[in-house]
Amino acid sequence: MNQRELFLRHVAQTSDLPLLGVDVNIKEAKGVKLIDENGKEYIDLISGISVSNVGHCHPKVVNAINEQTKKFMHLMVYGEFNQSPQVKYAKLLTDLLPEKLKSVYYTTSGSEATEGALKLAKRVTGRTEIICFKNAYHGSTHGALSVMGDEFFKNSFRPLLPDIKILELNNLKVLQQISSRTAAVIIEPIQGEAGVREANKEFLKLLRDECDRHCALLIFDEIQTGFGRTGSLFAFEKYNVVPDILLIAKGMGGGLPIGAFISSNKLMGCLTNDPVLGHINTFGGNAVCVAAANATLEVILEEKLAARANQIEKIIEEKLQHKLIKELRVFGALGAVEFDSEELNMRIIKSCIENGIITDWFLFCPTAMRIAPPLTITNDELIDAIQRIKTVLDQVK
Repeated sequence: MNQRELFLRHVAQTSDLPLLGVDVNIKEAKGVKLIDENGKEYIDLISGISVSNVGHCHPKVVNAINEQTKKFMHLMVYGEFNQSPQVKYAKLLTDLLPEKLKSVYYTTSGSEATEGALKLAKRVTGRTEIICFKNAYHGSTHGALSVMGDEFFKNSFRPLLPDIKILELNNLKVLQQISSRTAAVIIEPIQGEAGVREANKEFLKLLRDECDRHCALLIFDEIQTGFGRTGSLFAFEKYNVVPDILLIAKGMGGGLPIGAFISSNKLMGCLTNDPVLGHINTFGGNAVCVAAANATLEVILEEKLAARANQIEKIIEEKLQHKLIKELRVFGALGAVEFDSEELNMRIIKSCIENGIITDWFLFCPTAMRIAPPLTITNDELIDAIQRIKTVLDQVK
């Protein structure tokens, strides 16, 4: 059997047609380029779904990983050992965050960060109601799936968490449903899988006010929008609204699996008692992953990649114009290219992959193509990718 046959037989699939049937066997990835077994190069326009913000195999990240593996890799991660990589990174990160976000609980993924945040909200408030929003995506584990704002992906896995309320984004009137029963409201300031939809400033401000009025916690999911992706280190900075709990992952580790939920020392301290070990995991805060995360954040700061995301946004808006494009929504280096139909979008995406452009669609917006390149992409590389997309659009039938 060839590589693809082995892949389909032995690697669990969640789609009956991965990458729309295009056989891409990647052997190497550097910067914004993926190279297959035949030497063909692809420009990565999705960054592993907003993971590779500093590009693939950034030298500083690779060096940090190599250096840490020489010291130690896995120890206990429940807090018993004072591990310098964890402390160093938590200090660097929280120095960049508001005062109420100073305590970092390390996880291995965004989904697990969501799970921990939901537990923390229930533990702090003693309440059970969780409010989320239509077309929201916070992960696929059971708790995270419960606050997903789309029924199609949930129905086959019920029963899920009870006491979940799904509201309409940017509808000010629905915020009246926040009450003394509400433990937390979880929201993406810019919805990713909905096809890059922004929660407007007025809505977020009123949401913050209503959470404060009812002593409910406000959770911002910045798993996809964090680490410079939308033009600031975190998207919440653009809205002058500070959450009680911040969720991060994806672009955090420079390609290694790591996430976190971040809150105040006071709130996070609730996980230490009644019961003790209120939330635990085995691999969260793994030293190698944290070392990679530290190097990644240093690269983002040193190379001013958040500001670079704003430059990427301008180039996309200026250059990516075509009669087939119904709407273009771009925030920093996170964009959605909307077409008239799902069928048309899938044909365009497949043709783009065949022509050396890696892109895909959104879970809750299959009529739109994702544009989310590494923040290290050069102007020439980005313009080249856009031109290839436009060539595909000219040729599509």
